[in-house]
Amino acid sequence: MSTRTAVAALAASLLLASCSSVIADTESTDASAPSDQASTPVEETPDSTPEAAPNTPESNPDEPIAELSIVSGGDILLHPSIYESARVGADDFDFTYQYEHIEHWISGADLALCSLEVPIAPEGTDYSGYPMFGAPADLIPSLKEVGWDGCNTATNHTMDRGFEGVVRTNTVLEENGMGFHGGARTEDESTQAQFYDLEVEGRTVTVAHISATTLTNGIPIRAEQPWSWFVIGELGPYDTSDVVDMAQSAREQGADLVVASMHWGTEYVSEPIEEQVTIAQELADSGEVDLVYGNHSHVPEPVAELDGGPRGEGMWVAWSMGNLISGQTIANHGYRVTTGYLGTATVEVPAEGPASVTALDWTAVTQDAPGANRLYVLNEVMANPPTVLTLGPAELQARADVTYPVMEGSERAERTDPPTRQVESVTPWR
Repeated sequence: MSTRTAVAALAASLLLASCSSVIADTESTDASAPSDQASTPVEETPDSTPEAAPNTPESNPDEPIAELSIVSGGDILLHPSIYESARVGADDFDFTYQYEHIEHWISGADLALCSLEVPIAPEGTDYSGYPMFGAPADLIPSLKEVGWDGCNTATNHTMDRGFEGVVRTNTVLEENGMGFHGGARTEDESTQAQFYDLEVEGRTVTVAHISATTLTNGIPIRAEQPWSWFVIGELGPYDTSDVVDMAQSAREQGADLVVASMHWGTEYVSEPIEEQVTIAQELADSGEVDLVYGNHSHVPEPVAELDGGPRGEGMWVAWSMGNLISGQTIANHGYRVTTGYLGTATVEVPAEGPASVTALDWTAVTQDAPGANRLYVLNEVMANPPTVLTLGPAELQARADVTYPVMEGSERAERTDPPTRQVESVTPWR
């Protein structure tokens, strides 16, 4: 027999055996047709062995590797009743007790930006309340301890204690490892956004923070340092385009997200005025700003999503978050000034490509009676009032009655679960 014939014969016998095996295997699965023949299995050749499936699926660079949170809140406005209740010595203050019941919302965020409406009093000067505020320096380490990473400082009270107050405020924030924007010690400082590097899942997410005000309380812009106060519009040396330019510059320096804090609007008005809407839409149309936190009204205003934003995906805005803590009284202003809200933005971070703000939620907060001055999440304290609370059910309900009808105009329902910190570290830089 020739070699070619032998190979052909072997191939034929293997094919026949293989077919017999397939038939036998097929029949053996049919319970109604048992087989009385044992089939001889045929060893598969290496070429017929299927490749093993990979142990892990290929990563999709568009899939989010983390969902981060950015939190901000209403105005921190230190009337004497607030700082005197925090006094623990002749010239020592501890404000942390005021925040202990909302601390889980602040420290649980991946980035927490406070709205610091008052300057720190220059060294050697007295503390003061309305109309020209000056807070104790001990306020800043207390804010840091409860979880705030930085603050916006451009408000109508920025210059209450003059340029020296701006210098003192920024210096104390810097000494405590906190970021800041709004008032500036130098011209170079005035042109730079505040950056925060958030480390998560092997990726650095850089957030730029810009703070501006449209209001000055009649205090003139300093001729010697016009750059020391980021005032936009008719009263200041800047306008909305300067916010956009700073946001664009921040992106060129590596910012993945840009957050703008705006001190604007009209006091004790529960909806945005035309100027707020115009400025916000200009920021949204620029495509450079991801998120806007508003303040100044001392009462809550709703949350909205505007057309525009980066990549045309929209831009979220909190028109005003009301008061976080203040000495404003019910007798003068009603229950509305005793409430505000925390604005919690959700940020999706993919393995590659741009991070995106996908939502902005609100959570109502309220302040206990004067003298106590503790802050509470409104839905939490109504459900489970702690023993230290001095407010009764009727007073809590009065706060709810002036807050929830306003916030029903928001495009999101109230958030009731606090954020959980995902980042390994937050580093402020300029």
